[in-house]
Amino acid sequence: MDLTNKKVLVFGSGISGIAAANLLKSVGAKPIIYDGNDKKSKEEIIAQLQDGKDVKVILGTLKDEEIDKLELVILSPGVPNDLPIVDKFRKKGITVWGEIELAYAYARGNTIAITGTNGKTTTTALTGKILDDYFKSVFVVGNIGTAYTSVAQKTNDETWTVAEVSSFQLETIENFRPNISAILNISEDHLNRHHTMAEYIRVKEMIALNQSHKDITILNHEDEILRMYAQRLQTKVVFFSSASKLSKGAYLDDGNIILKTTDKEFVIARIADLKILGTHNYENIMVAATIAYYAGVPIESIKKSILAFKAVEHRIEYVMDVAGVDYYNDSKGTNPDAASKAVQAMNRPTLLIGGGYDKQAEYGEWIRTFGDKVKYLVLIGQTREKIEKEAHRNGFMNTILADSLEEAVCICAERAVAGDAVLLSPACASWGQFDNYEQRGEMFKKYVANI
Repeated sequence: MDLTNKKVLVFGSGISGIAAANLLKSVGAKPIIYDGNDKKSKEEIIAQLQDGKDVKVILGTLKDEEIDKLELVILSPGVPNDLPIVDKFRKKGITVWGEIELAYAYARGNTIAITGTNGKTTTTALTGKILDDYFKSVFVVGNIGTAYTSVAQKTNDETWTVAEVSSFQLETIENFRPNISAILNISEDHLNRHHTMAEYIRVKEMIALNQSHKDITILNHEDEILRMYAQRLQTKVVFFSSASKLSKGAYLDDGNIILKTTDKEFVIARIADLKILGTHNYENIMVAATIAYYAGVPIESIKKSILAFKAVEHRIEYVMDVAGVDYYNDSKGTNPDAASKAVQAMNRPTLLIGGGYDKQAEYGEWIRTFGDKVKYLVLIGQTREKIEKEAHRNGFMNTILADSLEEAVCICAERAVAGDAVLLSPACASWGQFDNYEQRGEMFKKYVANI
């Protein structure tokens, strides 16, 4: 698409919006940045741009006369696709893209896209490391923190771009077509945005919408939704499993992670040699190794990169030992399924800190995974009473309500004994108390350091 001299609205003034505006300006478009928050500063927004000259910023209300001048709208991931104003754009015949679609239009080389309810960040980071250890030009982008639009023009025909793609980003794709895609798992999340599980599943499955028989899709064999989805795909499907020994694909067998192709079988790693904990992480390794293998990375290089890989920050991240108690930061565990995996990864009695913003999730299944492993559940945030009630209903009575994360850390420090673990894995979003899960994780580490 030639956007020279065309007026393009960038909806959202965060990291993605600024990067999108920079890309648009560099290709000759006339970006207009819009944010519904009229309390923001136009000057501060413009100051973040590489070239803010002639870039218009609109805050608060977007008038019809402005809309009528537009030829394209770029939605930031945090902007819901079903807002009345977005519907108005479409009714007026204006094309609506997400940031990832804009980036893809100007990027070159090969693209890998990874999605799933849980595990995206670790899998994307590990895949990026494996490829970066072997190829000359690799970019790791998307929901992991680097806007795809910020690097699209730096890519070349030999580049491998590894993108962590959320459901929010997949809602607005049109031509986006990865060479290799992966869906790690699908469980209940973001229903406050997508409203129904059927819609959430549909959006997740859009990752392979434009893929053909030449492309590869990697799916979780233990997820019934994804097994059914595989039957509708025209791509080359490769499964992975932590529970089944597959005739082809990646799987766990007798303490080894195996990758089996049509005519070869490789031992990728022994789990005893890994630096990351938990079955879910073994699955992440399976996916990353499979992606790398089909991208052309030699097995020995894959093995070396995997053995050197450490946990991603805020994902079952080891913090420190305090008086014989190990502290772990899993602030990225923002839904019950992710938090369950963190609990299951613990190999000692655990004091668990949970609670936060209410995304209308159900917590019963998470609580039922505690078994004898969780000694206390210390709850904070908007959901603390709701979770406590559900815990008691499921027979788990050792709950404590705290007014802040700092108080929760102090309570855990007082009650933990040598040999225990303290785990922050909230099963909830951070909003309301923190700007994002990263800030929550950083504050947790600060409070632990102050014990």
